[in-house]
Amino acid sequence: MEKQPIYIEKELASNAENVIWSIISSAHGLEKWIADTVEETEGGFRFIWGNIHSHHEVREARVLRIVKNKAVRLQWTDDAEPNEYWELRMSKSELTNDYILGITDYALPEDLDSMNDIWEDNFARLHRHTGL
Repeated sequence: MEKQPIYIEKELASNAENVIWSIISSAHGLEKWIADTVEETEGGFRFIWGNIHSHHEVREARVLRIVKNKAVRLQWTDDAEPNEYWELRMSKSELTNDYILGITDYALPEDLDSMNDIWEDNFARLHRHTGL
């Protein structure tokens, strides 16, 4: 069965372009909300969930495209189909002047609710760690 795209947007309580860009494009920023540990690799990132010295999960993603201060498109190296990716993008709200963080991801139809829950948890973690 083919995976379907998911689109999620959250308005962040910030109009600081450099702050939002760092959150979506650097290992340090991604570590605040995507995984417990994020390391830069040649051409991408390594995401680690759990304690690195005991039980943990590790996944690597390669960067497919970066548009500075706009978007980062990544692809998991272990199981992604060629046309599947996940993208973190920032845009500015004309109403509030704050930034909107947009996510595109892919999931099987039976996993759509779980994937949405994962991203909601990530947004909650971002808010706890940064106030955004």
